[in-house]
Amino acid sequence: MRCNRAKLPVWAWWAACALLAGCTAHAPGLREPDDGPPEGRVDFASIPDAVPRPEPLSRYGNPPFYEVDGQRFQTLPSSRGYVERGIASWYGTKFQDRPTSSREPYDLYAMTAAHRSLPLPSYVRVTNLENGRSVIVRVNDRGPFHANRIIDLSYAAAGKLGILPKGTGLVEVRAIDPRHSEPSPVTARPSHEPTLFVQAGAFADRSNAERLRSRLQSALERSVRIQNLSEPGRRLYRVQVGPLDGVDTADRVAFQLAGLGLPDSHVVVE
Repeated sequence: MRCNRAKLPVWAWWAACALLAGCTAHAPGLREPDDGPPEGRVDFASIPDAVPRPEPLSRYGNPPFYEVDGQRFQTLPSSRGYVERGIASWYGTKFQDRPTSSREPYDLYAMTAAHRSLPLPSYVRVTNLENGRSVIVRVNDRGPFHANRIIDLSYAAAGKLGILPKGTGLVEVRAIDPRHSEPSPVTARPSHEPTLFVQAGAFADRSNAERLRSRLQSALERSVRIQNLSEPGRRLYRVQVGPLDGVDTADRVAFQLAGLGLPDSHVVVE
């Protein structure tokens, strides 16, 4: 599946690449129209997962922060404790052999990935929440810069997870500590179908959340809920549109929210 995406202005692309000291021309969206899979059949089962091992940080691709298309991203000092659910995409032949942000050449048959904030390199377990498949990949690149994507997988990793046909997948990304042994990835039947929402805002005052929910229900003609989040010393009321029937719908809702003056929405997967 090939997906259209908005491209970065040339100046912004070069600025981003210079700041990251070498990158795979990722723009803030999905794969470019001329990207795609290689020719021929690939035996994904024969491709081994990445093997976590302690490594020093790359000399390249680890600035404290960087900007792409006017948006600032921060890099984490450590991957310890990182876990997130969201939408994964993948990239293929267009970037083969091009330098990644760590200046390693991209290999679409290797078990690697791009991430906006994890240190380079990092190791993560990626689990497809729709079919239970799980793999380990080495993060050595920056991206994706689409607001609703959390990780960009190599072609091989996407193939092993079973997300190639749709082009995207609902996943959990969990950091691995290379100092501790990891069990082999397994396929486990999900306990329930993942549910997709787009969060439009979060408020300390419930009345503000109620006003936004009323506004969005009228403007979008979709279900909108308020979720309570209690943390030590505070409570948040999160306004979320959904449940939604897929990634394409989530993208459309995020676009609509931006048109309503809410550009900082993000996907929530339960």
